[in-house]
Amino acid sequence: MADDAYLFLLPERHPRLGAALAAVTPLECAETPAVHGWLQAHGTSESSEHVRILPAGSDVLIPEDAERLPVPLSEDETARVHRECASPSVTHMEAELLEYKHTTEDWEALVHRALTAGIPAPRIVQLTGLDPQNVAHLIQA
Repeated sequence: MADDAYLFLLPERHPRLGAALAAVTPLECAETPAVHGWLQAHGTSESSEHVRILPAGSDVLIPEDAERLPVPLSEDETARVHRECASPSVTHMEAELLEYKHTTEDWEALVHRALTAGIPAPRIVQLTGLDPQNVAHLIQA
């Protein structure tokens, strides 16, 4: 496991960003002394709507003045965080990409739809197990 996500405290009057930690629990990292201590130091609990989580690649969206803590996630936990943070259309498209692992028909059309929905090529590769060069070839075509 690596730092796959960031916990952060959403400042007051800031638009909702990421997923509420409570929406993706249970997470192994939430049971660690580091997370318990971080929550306690900020006088909050994991059920607070202000305690949010974002995947590591999205940490640039976290407000500069927000308190943050990098946390490791399992592959399953990372997928849950991505789904909870994604818009419904992206979530639906990612579910189709996961289903791809069970079929190989019409994969080019599926990848084109995913790219059109705004899913980055590395995420498509991660979800489908496709060769990165095959996905890159479709982008260049």
